[in-house]
Amino acid sequence: ITVIMICFILLPSCSPLQKKPQIKQDEKKVSEANQVENKSPDAENGEEKGNENIAGGAEKIGASGQNGDIISLDLELIGKLEEKFILKDAFNGIEFEKPVDLQNPNDGSKRLFIVEQKGKIFTISANNPSKKELFLDISDRVSSGGEKGLLGLAFDPEFKDNGLIYVNYTNVESTVISRFKTSLAGILADAESEDIILSIPQPFSNHNGGQIAFGPDDGYLYISTGDGGGSGDPGGNGQDLKSLLGKILRIDVKNKEGGLNYAIPSGNIFKANKQDYREEIYAYGLRNPWRFSFDLRTGSLWAADVGQNKVEEINIIENGKNYGWNIMEGSYCFNPPSGCNPEGLELPVYEYEHPLGKSITGGYVYYGDIEALRGLYIYADFVTGYIWGLAYAEGGSIINFTLLKSGLNISTFGVDEENELYIAAFDGKIYKIFLP
Repeated sequence: ITVIMICFILLPSCSPLQKKPQIKQDEKKVSEANQVENKSPDAENGEEKGNENIAGGAEKIGASGQNGDIISLDLELIGKLEEKFILKDAFNGIEFEKPVDLQNPNDGSKRLFIVEQKGKIFTISANNPSKKELFLDISDRVSSGGEKGLLGLAFDPEFKDNGLIYVNYTNVESTVISRFKTSLAGILADAESEDIILSIPQPFSNHNGGQIAFGPDDGYLYISTGDGGGSGDPGGNGQDLKSLLGKILRIDVKNKEGGLNYAIPSGNIFKANKQDYREEIYAYGLRNPWRFSFDLRTGSLWAADVGQNKVEEINIIENGKNYGWNIMEGSYCFNPPSGCNPEGLELPVYEYEHPLGKSITGGYVYYGDIEALRGLYIYADFVTGYIWGLAYAEGGSIINFTLLKSGLNISTFGVDEENELYIAAFDGKIYKIFLP
């Protein structure tokens, strides 16, 4: 078992809940929000074909980003470039032990921070990667192995001025969200300055989620939590609104209220509810959302949820929405295995079935220098090593491109201050994607 692999006994196959009609795409060039045909490698024979996981819609629509610009996707060009991309070592042979997160502080330093599962964080220069420097070591309090460990890092939006960082890690019995102070200019974190913000008891060792990130628009801290582990969510945590497990949480770490070391944002859907639902909940019905990210132009929150035995899924997360687990696994019934009621549940914007992949690693919407990829959501599968690019139209259809077959156990993605994409794998190296 690895930090994001799922290795459970197979349950009976789930019955399809619905079929989504295939859309024909005649336009050769569409905007980021256009509705397009969905194409993905066939899990049975490796050939590409039209996929059922698409929704119908208009032939062409436009969408602007937050800056008022429109990202155009040349679908014909991307199709011609499928499986022609390559990976190159980004750091000249410098290696890390089981890297699981990669972040930049957005402070003008051009540094990247690489998180190791056992409890260490290193810095390295994105522009001149000559050596790695130890930034923080909390391995004395981190319980690691399998899906446990130091799993996530986030920089305070005002990090350049206040030097505060936040981490997500597991100890023997809980998930811990903590804040640490750093030295002047954020060169070194003080391991003794830990201020525990939130602790969540974990009933099993797996399905711990792990991502934390500050919302680009609201400045609140978002936290992904798995369902607590065990095959099939035995505790029913995904659908339990009195549990913090199986959720995306949102908290205000700048303030405190109600005896907590944080406050509840006023916009949280369950704030001040009368049913004793956890007010921290932003979205629920998730199994193990290992990685999520915000689209820097649209603000959309993309979360990749690791599946049980059949489906890996991608969701766009919205406040108060229920993403189905464990009633459904993707667009398939799970509990019960057929005849489930999908009313009120959000289906994934995209999914792929085993054995094409068995453990999804969420990535980022790309805005780097490779023009053909701009506007694609780039993600991977930890088990099979596929790296894909997904073109998505809100309320419409999608197209999924195979960028390359890496053969690597890809654990996470990250971006630098210039929005260039990095890929971390369990061979210890950090990679960048290139087009020869």
